[in-house]
Amino acid sequence: MNSDVVREVVFYGKHFRYFYQVLNKKTRLKVDWTINLLETVEHVPEKYFKHLSGTEGLYEIRVEFESNIYRIFSFFDAGKLIIAINGFQKKTSKTPKSEIDKALKIKKQYFNEK
Repeated sequence: MNSDVVREVVFYGKHFRYFYQVLNKKTRLKVDWTINLLETVEHVPEKYFKHLSGTEGLYEIRVEFESNIYRIFSFFDAGKLIIAINGFQKKTSKTPKSEIDKALKIKKQYFNEK
């Protein structure tokens, strides 16, 4: 890990990659910027990273770009290691239960494979 890195973000499985590949270049740059923020800033503002209430250890990386809102689900493993798992474009004010269920399933799979 680089000495400027406060925590590390890694991507698990294919779900994030599929989400990322369909984004346009400018949106991908904003996602990259947000992930870099998570890795290099000690106290990340809730605007960019927030625990998802009602879940056990599930967080959302929050990206806003050109009036669009994107969420990338993640969780912690081994202290300061963030595992990013799946993302989606948020179109309603409330996070869809189906997306949360999908993230929890991937999280469980991660720990079962570990």
